[in-house]
Amino acid sequence: MRSHPGRVSLFASREDHREPPFTRRTFIGGVLLATARAALGRSAEAPRWQIGCYTRPWAEHDYRVALDGIAGAGFKFAGLMTAKGGTLVTADTPPEHVAAIGAEAKSRGLGVASLWGGNFMVKKSLPDGIARLKRLIDHSAICGCPQLLLGGIGKPDLVDDYYQAVAECCDYAAAKGVGLSVKPHGGANSTGRQCRQLIEKVGHKNFGLWYDPGNIFFYSDGKLDPVDDAATVDGLVVGMSVKDYRPPKEVMLTPGTGKVDFPKVFARLQRGGFNRGPLIVECLSAGDAAHLEA
Repeated sequence: MRSHPGRVSLFASREDHREPPFTRRTFIGGVLLATARAALGRSAEAPRWQIGCYTRPWAEHDYRVALDGIAGAGFKFAGLMTAKGGTLVTADTPPEHVAAIGAEAKSRGLGVASLWGGNFMVKKSLPDGIARLKRLIDHSAICGCPQLLLGGIGKPDLVDDYYQAVAECCDYAAAKGVGLSVKPHGGANSTGRQCRQLIEKVGHKNFGLWYDPGNIFFYSDGKLDPVDDAATVDGLVVGMSVKDYRPPKEVMLTPGTGKVDFPKVFARLQRGGFNRGPLIVECLSAGDAAHLEA
């Protein structure tokens, strides 16, 4: 692979907070270098990673512009999260619109690797929450997405109902070919250890953890390093939001330019069994469409 002087590697110092150009190629290179040694020691077959990008960085643009940029950058996978207008797919999104989004991704050669479901529990009613989560699962199946990512819930009085709804829907999701996962996202699910407690409470093999190292820093105000937190999630991780962090509270930056030590995080997650799955970039430094694609 030809070198590109001046571009940032994932092996750059975590104390170097400059924002130089960064490319998909250097990200993939960093991931593979960080994982190759352990992989070759266990198997002749390299781990299979689905490396992609979420639509979130294109907050000022239509989702089709986001898909254009993701495909233009050379990715083969997209994550449906947010774009201009807010969350792309909710429990209230018409199924025909979900199908249209999936078709737009497919027309660009993109598979949908992750769908952001966020908080489906908008009312204090367990049956309503179950119904809404099932609609999100249906939406995932409609657009051919195998992973529905949940954000947990910030209201303490709804935590029990939220995860009861998840437990009630795990078999339904499995029958649709959709895996469920929660990410560190504040409140009762701010850290890997907290997420483990919630996942073990649900107790179903179709519910796992979507790791987010940037959020581990963010929700601990920079006090908990994801390298240390990663030791608490062995056997749970099914995918990752590739997100960096810069104090005091910034995550909208390009991976490799903040405080997250990605090689160490990946190495620790691999030791815990995360050896294949989606790695979806969630945030980039702000800019126009051309900047985001670059």
